[in-house]
Amino acid sequence: MGNTSSMLTQYDIEEVQSHCQDLFEQQEILSLYQRFCQLDRNAKGFISSDEFLSVPEFAMNPLSLRLLKMVDGLNFKDFVAFLSAFSAKASLKQKVKLIFQVYDSDCNGKVSFKDIMEVLRDLSGSFMSDEQREQVLSQVLNEAGYTNESFLTLEDFIKVFGSCKPEMDVEIPVD
Repeated sequence: MGNTSSMLTQYDIEEVQSHCQDLFEQQEILSLYQRFCQLDRNAKGFISSDEFLSVPEFAMNPLSLRLLKMVDGLNFKDFVAFLSAFSAKASLKQKVKLIFQVYDSDCNGKVSFKDIMEVLRDLSGSFMSDEQREQVLSQVLNEAGYTNESFLTLEDFIKVFGSCKPEMDVEIPVD
């Protein structure tokens, strides 16, 4: 499976399915493998940042630089595992965990006021001033029972998102 020019065996497909908690059907994994091979232009067995940025939807995403830290150098199995959070079958916890990782850019297991401000800055650009962002974020945190000095954990994110399921499902085209 390291050589992207080879075909996936039934064993490889089942191994990938198991790795991504059976969130993708076999045909979806085959389609993802074709896409992976297209992105892995030099057939290295992993996808680099530059190759990810060749996907227009990814490059245009205001959080692409944060996401690149998470996806740079993924092999096929980890590529599918990353995408599994976008499956309609993914649990709330799987989806929230990915969102948490986007905010927790230093990977310390905590999200600070500063971390959230950085994401808000990426998302809102020049449409909001830092002062406006701080006001909105302070109000939201206070309403949720947190302060600007609070550190949010994954469990906090799950509690906050517990009443809604983030809309981040992506359909895998099957040939």
